[in-house]
Amino acid sequence: MIQLPGPVVSRANERAVIPFITARKGEEAAPANLYLLPQRGTGQLRLFYGDEDARDRSVAEMLWARSAFSMGDGGIPTGEPLWKFVHPYRQMATMLANCCEICTRPARTPLGLIFLAGPKDHDLTSPVISTWQPPVCARHVRTALKLCPHLEGSPMVCVARSAPLYGVIGTVYGPGPGGSVVAVEEPDEPVKFNDPRVPRTLASQLARRLASFQVLDVDEVLTELAVTA
Repeated sequence: MIQLPGPVVSRANERAVIPFITARKGEEAAPANLYLLPQRGTGQLRLFYGDEDARDRSVAEMLWARSAFSMGDGGIPTGEPLWKFVHPYRQMATMLANCCEICTRPARTPLGLIFLAGPKDHDLTSPVISTWQPPVCARHVRTALKLCPHLEGSPMVCVARSAPLYGVIGTVYGPGPGGSVVAVEEPDEPVKFNDPRVPRTLASQLARRLASFQVLDVDEVLTELAVTA
């Protein structure tokens, strides 16, 4: 069972907010320790850690990237933020629970789940889009826009009624020389859960599919939320 801490920010320290999912200095990736072994019944190669346990496959039996944790009292991350990087386990935990990526409070609002994206992240003509940016709660919409560099310009605010789990961002591995395990692909789009590459993928971010959503600007979202409050 994945446990998230209680709310990790308060109004008193809003100006110094660091999103819960942001990686911190000292949270380096763990040694790979990866193996490819034939999967029982299929003979298909499957990726393993040499010393893995149940926590390494928290979602859909997919192998998850390991990273060190720099956590203080109450499970709150500590240390200097590495703004361009996301902690793989904390991203997965917030996305899995539909909690705010900043404060870990439940993210669902009366309008639906709020997902933010850069102006060029998605093709709005597509009836379905996928995102690996966890949702934000109503209180932290503007905060997230200010903190995330790739949301500058004209960010998209997607309000989704439905956002089922879809797949993962990760690295696909294959056999290398002398029985080694090597990275063979780093897809730009999520590897879907039914993709044949799944058994050989080391996941680092969880993705959801937005199939029922509308795109609004920030002021529209906040105005509608104020009306429903």
